[in-house]
Amino acid sequence: MPASRLDPIDRKILAELQADGRMTNVELARRVGISAPPCLRRVRALEDAGLIRGYHAEVDARELGFEVQVFASVGLQSQAEADLSAFEARCRAWPLVRECHMLNGEVDFILKCVAPDLSTFQQFLTGELTAAENVGSVKTSLVIRGAKDEPGVPFDILEARLSEQD
Repeated sequence: MPASRLDPIDRKILAELQADGRMTNVELARRVGISAPPCLRRVRALEDAGLIRGYHAEVDARELGFEVQVFASVGLQSQAEADLSAFEARCRAWPLVRECHMLNGEVDFILKCVAPDLSTFQQFLTGELTAAENVGSVKTSLVIRGAKDEPGVPFDILEARLSEQD
C-alpha cells in the first residue's frame, strides 16, 4: 500500500507508533484525534498490510557489553540469484550480523555486525564470514562512534511531499 493511499490519520498513527511503540491504544487514539475502537482497527489493518512489521525495544548495545560494531563490505564470486539468496540466508543465521543489505556498485553486500570484543569479531570474520561459500572479498570498517542511529522513516518529509502533490 503506497503512502499516498494512506489517509492522514493512518500516516499519523504510523508516525506516532514509530516514535513510541509502547503507548496504549487509548493514548494513540487521543494523539491522532479519533476514538479507541477505530484506532485499534486501523492499527490492525496497518499490521495486516505489512506497514507495521513489529514492535521492538531499543537496547543499548554497549551497555549490554557489545563494545565492537563493524561494517563489513562483502564481494561475492557469483551474483546469480541462487547465490545471492544463499548468502542472505547465511547472514540471517549469523547472530553477530544485525543488518544485511545488498548493494549496487563495487561491493555486493554491506553487513552491520556487533560483537562483545575484537577477538569475538575476528573469530567470526576468519572462521565464518571469509570462509563462507562464494565469498570473494571482505573489507571491514570498525565504528569509532556513531553520530546518528534513527530507525524508520522521516514522516515530516513524507507529509510535505504528499501536500505538494495535492
